[in-house]
Amino acid sequence: MTTLDLGSVTAASGGGYGRLARATADLEPPFAVVDLGALKANADSLVARAGGKPIRLASKSVRCRAISGAVLDRPGYRGVLALTLAEALWLASDVDDVVVGYPTADLTSLRRLAADPELLARVTIMVDHVAQLDMIEHATGDGPPIRVCIDLDASLRLFEGRVHLGVRRSPVHSAGEAVMLARRIVARPRFTLVGLMAYEGQIAGVGDNAGSMLNRLKIRGMQMASAVELRRRRAAAVAAVREVADLEFVNGGGTGSIERTVSEPAVTEVAAGSGLYCPTLFDAYRGFRPQPAAFYVQSVVRKPSPEYATVLGGGWVASGAIGPEKLPTPSWPMDLSLLAIEGAGEAQTPLHGPGAVALAVGDRVWFRHAKAGELCERVNELHLVDGDAVIATVPTYRGEGQAFL
Repeated sequence: MTTLDLGSVTAASGGGYGRLARATADLEPPFAVVDLGALKANADSLVARAGGKPIRLASKSVRCRAISGAVLDRPGYRGVLALTLAEALWLASDVDDVVVGYPTADLTSLRRLAADPELLARVTIMVDHVAQLDMIEHATGDGPPIRVCIDLDASLRLFEGRVHLGVRRSPVHSAGEAVMLARRIVARPRFTLVGLMAYEGQIAGVGDNAGSMLNRLKIRGMQMASAVELRRRRAAAVAAVREVADLEFVNGGGTGSIERTVSEPAVTEVAAGSGLYCPTLFDAYRGFRPQPAAFYVQSVVRKPSPEYATVLGGGWVASGAIGPEKLPTPSWPMDLSLLAIEGAGEAQTPLHGPGAVALAVGDRVWFRHAKAGELCERVNELHLVDGDAVIATVPTYRGEGQAFL
């Protein structure tokens, strides 16, 4: 695997897309590019926002071991938050602290974890219900303890739960529910409780600076109320669980909520990853402004009329609830738009707008993905640009033959 040192990367420079286009002129589209100067600036900005608390790197937002390794070598980063147990076991060959961010039912990986002392020391799995403990014990039998972390639901619930603002994650919401599960965990020799996690998706994952002013004010009000409620509830849950187990870490937040999350004394670390690449969903945040660092490039193959240009492929749509914000954005040349009736297509993507007039067959269009790591599911490699040159080409997870979800 390519060793990448962000410390030697040129500081983020000007030139924008023109500089990147010149550096990649010899590459054949479609291809993906990471601007290392912007990536380095984003990595340092995340650390500054964390105010001295360590950042656990969310690997699903990167999906490239060379880049993850380079970021983890930077001061301020410690450990990985993985997407699946299979990914965690794979990453643990290089990383000595991997927490799986979601519960697992992967029996094969659980058995592999339970049978390997080194993996048991490096990997922590997520639980939020005794049924998961039962399944793991049944699958793995007796043996050395498995490290586990409790997932505390961070959503805002109003009117006795009739209004739910946030993602649907853990059934553990109150301090009482957290300590009840903690007691069930420590009573079983098969497990060691080492952490507690609470991800406030309604704050970290929702931009507060998009849409109408009324919509912005609604979101900001919801996030402020949620942050106040969660600060109290998370502190109570952590204090209660610490009476049962000696927690090594309390994880919270995400790229969109770092400052708020690290202000809570109960939180010992934050998770972040998307802010490294700066996909378009992060254009809608008012409190920080990362630099776009990851792009993909497609070729113009048709000119249906002077006002339209069509690129081959390009339909790399993000996951989640369906909406126009999940579509990729044609970013350069400027003044290009998707067609509402076609969007971004698997085989072709027609574009219109003033910028389309000057495009000719064979020209290139640069896109930004709506989300971060999902771009890497579409390509085998990332071309890394430093200044005005491609200095390395590194494999994505897909390029290494790995597809975890």
